[in-house]
Amino acid sequence: MNAQHQPRRIVIVVPPNAQSLDVSGPFDAFLEANRQSPGEAALYDVRLLSTTPERVVKAGGMSLVTDGSIFDPDFSADTLLVAGTPDYAQAYSSDQLHAWLRQRVPQTRRHGSVCTGAFFLAAAGLLDDLNATTHWQHATELAERFPAIKVVPDQIFVEDGALYTSAGVTAGIDLALKLIEDDHGRELALMVARRLVVFLKRPGGQSQFSAHLAAQVATEGRIQAVQHWALDHLSLDLSLTVLAERAAMSVRNFTRVFQGETGTTPADFVELARVDAARRLLEDTDTPLQRVASRCGFSSPETMRRAFRKRLGTGPHEYRERFRR
Repeated sequence: MNAQHQPRRIVIVVPPNAQSLDVSGPFDAFLEANRQSPGEAALYDVRLLSTTPERVVKAGGMSLVTDGSIFDPDFSADTLLVAGTPDYAQAYSSDQLHAWLRQRVPQTRRHGSVCTGAFFLAAAGLLDDLNATTHWQHATELAERFPAIKVVPDQIFVEDGALYTSAGVTAGIDLALKLIEDDHGRELALMVARRLVVFLKRPGGQSQFSAHLAAQVATEGRIQAVQHWALDHLSLDLSLTVLAERAAMSVRNFTRVFQGETGTTPADFVELARVDAARRLLEDTDTPLQRVASRCGFSSPETMRRAFRKRLGTGPHEYRERFRR
């Protein structure tokens, strides 16, 4: 086989007690690219490596048999990905894996992580001064534990040079589709997405979570009621004073309880809710930007543009162009 037809080797490092979808999601996406490819030659050679000499790794309720381990001397990879695990605290003491990653990553064309796999790269010092993401529930810990990392908590995946990190669990499929598109074009990536019955670029695009999800977090009845009322009345005045009055609480107490329940401020919640609503209008309708801004409670298109830049890293017009169904 000519070198130009050699399949790209994708190596997925599987830590103990791995999140099964962190492994199987990207794995199946790359294998599906082989099946959907119009040529006879395989595009990808996907291998699993354990982080211990044992080749059997527990992943949820399953046992995965890997192709080898990081202790095997023979190794080559085009792309190296580290899967995540609910037991990601093991990353802090995985010294042998850290040393292996520091040695092997420079030998690959690109590398990255799925979900909490970012903690293993971080602990190895491979995310310092770079933009990276992880599961939204653990982004704050990643930032606090490794302050040199530029953590981006609200994106499905983040690309920074040769580094690719993805958000929680199923976002590993989004990342694999991105890599397939980079390697072989949008048409093949779209064929894979259709076969897997997923979005090539999921609605909402870059955001890991929404205001509706945040509203489900609150357990205090008054806070939850105010959240749902706000989501249904985004075009109204949703100032702190109005929301506190709605909850029959003082502004100070409302702010304290709201932040304790949701982990965010009332103002951040309202802005996120308005951005969410505006995204859906931009994705699904031809509604002019001025009207989108008004319907979602932004004082002007410029205010909406600033909120989009802050939350999504792009403006409303560019967002519509990219994510319109």
